[in-house]
Amino acid sequence: MFVVTPAYAESNPTEGTISETGAHEGDAQGGGVFPPFDSSTFASQLLWLAITFGLFYLFMSKVIVPRIGSILEHRRDRIAQDLDEANRLKEEGDAAIAAYEQELADARKKASVIAETAREKAKAAAEAERVSTEAELGAKMAEAEKSISAIKAKALADVDTIAEDAASDVVQHLLGGTVTKAEIAAAIRAASGK
Repeated sequence: MFVVTPAYAESNPTEGTISETGAHEGDAQGGGVFPPFDSSTFASQLLWLAITFGLFYLFMSKVIVPRIGSILEHRRDRIAQDLDEANRLKEEGDAAIAAYEQELADARKKASVIAETAREKAKAAAEAERVSTEAELGAKMAEAEKSISAIKAKALADVDTIAEDAASDVVQHLLGGTVTKAEIAAAIRAASGK
């Protein structure tokens, strides 16, 4: 706690102190100079500037610059690794694409061979079916021609008999007479050129 004595209260406490303007009362009367521009303090200011700059330079060269250098080196290494990895993946991708295209070409060739084989088999089967059908139809045609020849021969053999019967009936109805079968057969043979 601060106790004010009567002797202190009577004295002028502002003597020799700094006022709110920051200047000594004695300097205010003499027109003082701003301390950094006071020529009497230049030497100490330059000394402290050199010491501060030297310490700052040492701090920068020993601490900050090596850390920044190591960070940049680490990033450079990381970027190089990433680029190497990207190139490796690109090469793998290109190889995979080439392998895919080769397999696709092989599959197309196989499909073409399979399709050609199937086409040849179908063509051969169709040709065999056609030959079989033609042979079957040829056999049926031969059988039909045989049957027709037999029917024709039978019909031709019966024609003479039918002609004789018809001629006998015609003569009987038209002429009212009778003719022998031998006479009618001889007339029919003469007419047909046998």
